[in-house]
Amino acid sequence: MMKFQGSDILSVSQFDRESVSRILEVAQAMVPYASRQKRCHVLEGAILNNLFFEPSTRTRISFGTAFQLLGGFVHETVGQESSSLSKGESLFDTAKVISGYSDVIAMRHPEMHSVGDFAKGSTVPVINGGDGANEHPTQALLDLFTIQAEMSRFNKGIDNLNIVLMGDLKHGRTVHSLSRLLSLYKNVNITLLAPQPLQMPQYIVDLLTNAGHKVTITDTMAGHLQSDVVYQTRIQQERFSSLAEADKYRGHFSLNKTVYQQYCQDHTVIMHPLPRDSRPEANELDVDLNDNTNLAIFRQAQNGVLVRMALFALTLGVDEKLTQFEKPVTWFTNK
Repeated sequence: MMKFQGSDILSVSQFDRESVSRILEVAQAMVPYASRQKRCHVLEGAILNNLFFEPSTRTRISFGTAFQLLGGFVHETVGQESSSLSKGESLFDTAKVISGYSDVIAMRHPEMHSVGDFAKGSTVPVINGGDGANEHPTQALLDLFTIQAEMSRFNKGIDNLNIVLMGDLKHGRTVHSLSRLLSLYKNVNITLLAPQPLQMPQYIVDLLTNAGHKVTITDTMAGHLQSDVVYQTRIQQERFSSLAEADKYRGHFSLNKTVYQQYCQDHTVIMHPLPRDSRPEANELDVDLNDNTNLAIFRQAQNGVLVRMALFALTLGVDEKLTQFEKPVTWFTNK
């Protein structure tokens, strides 16, 4: 198992199965704090610098929420124009300076491998919040946590899972990272459902097949949604050369109540990393599924707080001290 304390979290390729299990175990231990049953101030006095140089809502806020739920302070920089990067400062120099002000850093950047380059200059742990089309390790971990939690309702696990990854698989860093984690498990049947130009990169396909998993590549929904999980992704418009190019594929794989009833199983769990594009021309995940008890997208988003709390606790070495720093909740909450 990897040594977490003091380590950067840059890629899911850092993890073996034992390490992933430890992260999910600590994330589960965070439920009482995230659900406001108790407070925990184990990171009181610690400082997170949240550096988000690409637009984000859920990831940025959940990193901050996770740190604050453990008692820490959060400083934020949003947009490159708000930083000295806009003046030509290198990522290495920025890291040297900001890490001096921090105990841990969470970072998102539009360029592939940029967070790794930043981490080379940092003196504190750096957690990758997404680097271009490369990876999104914390999203993959929360996705795996969600799959495990949702499958437990049906007395199933991640081994022997049947999952469909659907949408923009070429540019979708969430499915790239999730696929890497799934390669650690046994006998997973994976259907890659996308237009041919947006199919999963071959190196990811090779990773899955080399792990012994059955991989089906298709561009047709009919007959391919009979699965435990359907993981839908949006068209990554920001990764295309033009809006017109992205529009060629928008709305190709819309999942709605009719499609669900026609092609999915009664227990098929629906996941999506959010945001979902609800515009009529896209409508990738219809609001008519909002009352479906197997729509897990909002539980999935909440699980992001648990996983990020776990990563902060592990990298800062307080994962075994949580109960020593508990306090009662004193305000009204309907959590």
